Amino acid sequence: MRKIAIIGSGISGLSAAQCLKNTCDVTVYEKNDKPGGLIKCSNVDGNLYHIVGGHVFNSKRTEVLDFFWSFFNQEQEFTKAMRDARIIIAKENKKEYDIVGYPIEDHAYQLDEKIQRDFIRDLIYVCRNQPNHTPENFEEFLKLNFGETLYKLYFKPYNEKIWKRNLANVPLSWLEGKLPMPSIEEIIQNNFLRKQERNMVHSSFFYAKRNGSQFIADRLASGLNIKYNTVIRSITRKDKKWIVNETDSFDELVYTGNIKELKSILNGDINITAYVEDIDNLEYHGTTSVLCYIDQIPYSWVYMPDRNFSSHRIICTGNFSKNNNAGDRLSVTIEFTDFKSREEIDKELKLIPFNPQYITHTYTEFTYPIQKKDTKGMIRNLKNTLCSEGFHLVGRFAEWEYYNMDSAMGAAMDLAKLPSFHNQ
Repeated sequence: MRKIAIIGSGISGLSAAQCLKNTCDVTVYEKNDKPGGLIKCSNVDGNLYHIVGGHVFNSKRTEVLDFFWSFFNQEQEFTKAMRDARIIIAKENKKEYDIVGYPIEDHAYQLDEKIQRDFIRDLIYVCRNQPNHTPENFEEFLKLNFGETLYKLYFKPYNEKIWKRNLANVPLSWLEGKLPMPSIEEIIQNNFLRKQERNMVHSSFFYAKRNGSQFIADRLASGLNIKYNTVIRSITRKDKKWIVNETDSFDELVYTGNIKELKSILNGDINITAYVEDIDNLEYHGTTSVLCYIDQIPYSWVYMPDRNFSSHRIICTGNFSKNNNAGDRLSVTIEFTDFKSREEIDKELKLIPFNPQYITHTYTEFTYPIQKKDTKGMIRNLKNTLCSEGFHLVGRFAEWEYYNMDSAMGAAMDLAKLPSFHNQ
């Protein structure tokens, strides 16, 4: 039985460990005192606090669904909800807002009449020109699929809040599997029929009745050999073995941490010097997540493209499960890209609709990996170099991919199928 080390007990590490534990001797190393990584939650004054994001589960991959539900009782432990997201669109006076359905292209009928007319002209233009043009970047993709009006009103300001860069510099490779691609016919039909978009992975979702995504992490961690509170100081390649922290020896190693840390911990008979500069130049953003009380609203997510406030979305986790709230007040997480001080947060909350009231906040440095045109190719080459030595990268910041929870599970499951894990 091959000995496998897995670095990190986020969703990627836990999924890989569960896939391998029956055929391999698996040890998981975790620097914190509990599992979860980016899906960790805590309890603050009786409110469930998603420290990064508001993680829910669904998948279009049958294999991922089967894997997930093998650990849980769907009816007893989870609720199923339809996504009820909204977009706040500022009126001309910038003091009042319209609340429009999401995705915006299917709810253009809810917009101002002039905007509707401009959008119709855009669709006519797109129908005539789309077949003759191939977009080369994110900006061109959005304009070519949705037109100038919605691009300026929503797509440009919202995405620039998150990514803090010119969308013309975001490569199309970033989009793979991350956005619904409606046809013009579908957009028109959905507006005529007032039909909700149901092709998105999370147009419906499952959510744990208690403890949210922490419940998922805790369950996936059960039955595993996890060494908590263990910081990885060194990983050394010696005599075709991987030595962790100079003591524990393994045949294969799965790394789900941040690849920016590799150059300081990777030693011995392995050389990634050719990749160090590219890894150092990888860009990213962090997230300031603010737990708040707000007025009672029925939504699941609220997106805020308006530049009057720098937050980009409200995640209404208090509506995902009634057990997430202390008493009758609705708790939510309001997200800001990058660091915000308490003073900045207090000023911003006064601008945001629904009267948010501060409870607590957390800044997480690494949440949004940013890809450039050559990022995927570089990571692919690095993975191939390391894989040949029995060192495997999987996870959001190990692969520099903006994975959601089910994508991370799927990537870990695919990795666990490699023959090298099962060769005696």
